[in-house]
Amino acid sequence: MFAASLAICLLAGTGVAPADAALAFVPCANASGFSCASLTVPLDRSGKTPGTIALTVERKAASAAPGQSAVIALAGGPGQAADPLGELLGRTIAPALTTRDLLVFDQRGTGKSSPLNCPVFSNIAALENTTESTLAPLIELCALQIGPARGSFTTQESVEDIEAIRHTAGYKKLVLYGTSYGTKVALAYAERYPQHVESMVLDSVVPSNGPEAFGISRFGAIGSALGELCSNRACSGITSNPLGDLARLIARLRQHRLSGSAFDGSGKRHAVSLGELDVLNILQAGDLNPALRALLPAAVRSALNGDPDPLLRLNLIAEGLIPSVPIRPNPEGEPSREEENNALFLTTSCEETPFPWQRSATTATRQAEALGALHALPADDFYPFDSTTALANSLVPICASWPDASPAPAAPGALPNVPTLILSGGQDLRTPTSGARAVASLIPDAQLLVVPYTGHSVLGSDFSGCAQAAVGAFFAGTPVQSCTTTSNVFAPTPVAPRKLAYVRAPSSLGGKPGRTLAAVLDAIVDLDRQVVAATLQAAQELPSGSSFGGLRGGYARLTSSAATLKGFSFVSGVSLTGTFPVRNHELQPATIRISGASAAHGTVRLSANKRVSGTLGGHRFNVSLTKVKLARAGGAGEWPSRPVELPLARLVAERAIPLR
Repeated sequence: MFAASLAICLLAGTGVAPADAALAFVPCANASGFSCASLTVPLDRSGKTPGTIALTVERKAASAAPGQSAVIALAGGPGQAADPLGELLGRTIAPALTTRDLLVFDQRGTGKSSPLNCPVFSNIAALENTTESTLAPLIELCALQIGPARGSFTTQESVEDIEAIRHTAGYKKLVLYGTSYGTKVALAYAERYPQHVESMVLDSVVPSNGPEAFGISRFGAIGSALGELCSNRACSGITSNPLGDLARLIARLRQHRLSGSAFDGSGKRHAVSLGELDVLNILQAGDLNPALRALLPAAVRSALNGDPDPLLRLNLIAEGLIPSVPIRPNPEGEPSREEENNALFLTTSCEETPFPWQRSATTATRQAEALGALHALPADDFYPFDSTTALANSLVPICASWPDASPAPAAPGALPNVPTLILSGGQDLRTPTSGARAVASLIPDAQLLVVPYTGHSVLGSDFSGCAQAAVGAFFAGTPVQSCTTTSNVFAPTPVAPRKLAYVRAPSSLGGKPGRTLAAVLDAIVDLDRQVVAATLQAAQELPSGSSFGGLRGGYARLTSSAATLKGFSFVSGVSLTGTFPVRNHELQPATIRISGASAAHGTVRLSANKRVSGTLGGHRFNVSLTKVKLARAGGAGEWPSRPVELPLARLVAERAIPLR
């Protein structure tokens, strides 16, 4: 088996396919419109480590007579399987598929292509409680559990896998379509096999020699991302300097952690805290979640004003701990997706990230060399954070104990001057636009499109449609148009009122009853925002029975048919209790009871005709919702109504290894 696969590999690139080399595609069992095949390739093409990899490949035939080229779609990670995304990828790159087949495959070590896992990663709870000193032995143990094969799960091996697929399937050229880590694979293939590249679509670029070990470009992009978020007075009423606010907060966190309260899905209060690294994690999670970005400026301002709870709650959403969801246990003995992501991500990243150390050095020497390199960098490289946080957020502490089993990656080669579309999000911190510009400068015919108000995985998160239009124009051979009319769909949210006295009463219902009414409506809007943020964070519809703690107490439980509030509170001293019927994901008219130490007690009924009526503090009212001034930022608009879905499934596998 190994000898036969190696022979095929050696023939690859000659332009002559062996007679028996064609992939045998048959209809896929679980992917309508796709045919499936398996291609066996060597585990280690140098022959030092025996074994093979069975690559699962899916093909969607061209809608017209196919030519001699195909589109190959490369997902993110490293660690994300692409086959489950085949249909979505096909829709996104559809303008290229009229006369080209689409190829999708799980890269080695992912999905169904000999998935990689470390038994040591089976205990996720234990990993979450690790420290730097206890994590290092676990990382080394993972490497030993994988064995010498760990040197064969690299980008260059994936490049050779792609070439084997192209050659065996009989295509002369490929259109390379990659997202995030997939762009690194695409660029590496283009460097190695330029003669087989027809064109490229690169979304959220990782250079072929990246990412840089300490993430300097990511820190450098924070200011511009926050500036764009607050442009056009969108943060009026919140802040005039979001980066300055962030810097002030971080300076305080270096002195002591931020402490406060959060309420779980049963309304139980918990003491929680947050540090500098947590704030950085919120920013990075916002790359894939525009709702988190929108919630951040006001949450930071609240923390600076002595109200930590909004930022603490935002951190819990970013970590996936909000909402509380029904537990669905993993079948016993079956590796979880997180385990596989961890193992493959760790293996590829540790083997080929350009760390500032000698690969043959001991763990202690590596750590010393990395610290020396870090301390030689200007402090401003990490503003508003510091080098300590940059180190903790990097893979340096983890990979220092990883024994490399592959040679150092080769220096990048020249890129072919083929038609290339590069997409970058204006608020992307994972793969900032600076990297996209650098790659674009190496390809004379490249077109770079920066999409405003968009984070990582542009085609997966651009609600404006500008990026998708660019793909259409690119394959039609017409110039790509800039996104001049793009607006911010998720506008920054207002500072949460801490007391009822800070809430503005409507002109038609003054005093405490009016302020109570505004606080009630603010609570419902806030719940909707938390649901949207959590839904986007999970990248899928939340399960029925998901529950959210109120910012100031109580909870709301959501099912497919009802939203039940019990003591749900957004403003201290104002609590909502009642049940809203739900139809097509929208709240239906209902009457809810209002109580609390600060509130004007009574009932409020929300009607379908944009009016609200009831009795509060003995005062009857019936007013238009347009007359109630809810808490809002100067440039804020309404978020998209539910159900909110990203345009395309997330094309990047998030790092699952905890850095506690």
